[in-house]
Amino acid sequence: MSKIQENGGEAPKTKPGLSGVRTTNFFRVFNFELFVKPNKVVMGLGLTAITGCVCYIAYMNAMSENKQDQLYEQFNEDGTTRIRRRTSRWD
Repeated sequence: MSKIQENGGEAPKTKPGLSGVRTTNFFRVFNFELFVKPNKVVMGLGLTAITGCVCYIAYMNAMSENKQDQLYEQFNEDGTTRIRRRTSRWD
């Protein structure tokens, strides 16, 4: 008789993926993602952390663009000063 008929019509039970393959402890330590069940809580925390990092980098980039000195003080020959907006020669 085949295995399907012995189990009452069910397919033989095997471990999915690499968890059924014999491996060394070294391989399991350095590739633990292949052997651990997906955890939605940890995945959510990781997604939140990555999103927070990207948002913080974007915030810092926007603040550095706004902080560039747009105004400067121009000293005239007669000793007076005037505040001017910084312009580019490319404009």
